[in-house]
Amino acid sequence: MPPSYAPAAHGATPVALTGVGKRHAAALRTPAPPVARRRRRHPFRALLLVILVLLLAWPVGLLLWANGKIQHIEALSGAANTAGTTYLLAGSDSRADGAVADGTAGQRSDTIMVMQVPSSGTASLVSLPRDTLVEIPGHGLNKLNAAYSLGGPELLTQTVEGLTGLTVDHYIEIGMGGVKNVVDAVGGVELCYDRDVADELSGLQWTAGCHTADGTTALAFARMRYSDPLGDLGRAERQRQVVSAVVQEVATPATLLNPADQVQLIDAGTGSLVVDTDTNIIDLGQMALGFRAATGPEGVVGTPPVGDPDYHPGGIGSTILLDQELAPVFFERMRDGELAQADVGGS
Repeated sequence: MPPSYAPAAHGATPVALTGVGKRHAAALRTPAPPVARRRRRHPFRALLLVILVLLLAWPVGLLLWANGKIQHIEALSGAANTAGTTYLLAGSDSRADGAVADGTAGQRSDTIMVMQVPSSGTASLVSLPRDTLVEIPGHGLNKLNAAYSLGGPELLTQTVEGLTGLTVDHYIEIGMGGVKNVVDAVGGVELCYDRDVADELSGLQWTAGCHTADGTTALAFARMRYSDPLGDLGRAERQRQVVSAVVQEVATPATLLNPADQVQLIDAGTGSLVVDTDTNIIDLGQMALGFRAATGPEGVVGTPPVGDPDYHPGGIGSTILLDQELAPVFFERMRDGELAQADVGGS
């Protein structure tokens, strides 16, 4: 092997390198490894990431929790679908939840409303007075609320479908305790009635005008009818007023953006809520949007056209007879999103 030489100064004689010298020269020619730099931490970025994860996880967790609290029951008829989305809302007068302790046994449907949200057109919320004379499948003529007593939610659904021609997509039932708890959860609602009331049966004590009502008062306000000259029709109007007031309170930013209020409201609402087996928390959210549309300035609320508010068919006392000519057209226009406020009564 020829000898290796270290670089010589100009004019100098090259000097042969030994093995140790070779390694030293190689080390001089090899670049030094880069010095590891300490990574800079970004606590602000980490905090933003944590906040982002929480913002995404909170609504998902809230929905799952709320969905698990809902009670389900068989209620739909399986009839062919009709246009739009139809919600049947029933208020149970069962005393089982302790909201009213007057010794009344059994369970009836104290409030019956149909909300129609068309694919296009006007959303509407229509009260069906519980004393409305209807044909109950398998039981003949009777008052509408008798359907619930005779056959529960399923028979009530079938009866309402026969009356309106609308197929119910979602059945929602809330007990009296649910009404009280929801009103309290939103901090009370403003209600108006232009008469002084001291009603022993409902417990309502009211001075004519508008007042902020707590849950107990709002429930009595919605139940009272014997001190109302309009009877069941007047009660239906006040029930819609309570629903509308709650929807307005729920839709405020203070409630929507406050996690504590969200939990309290969902806990209050779902605690006394029963829905059909196909309805979930997402459907209830869509229902809330439908409420907002129906009770807003572009929506329609009221009752169907009434032919006789004190009709006696015999054997069942006084009933409310819908207008036999106008009512069928009314429900067709409701289905198609064509109702106007002038079409309804008691608005």
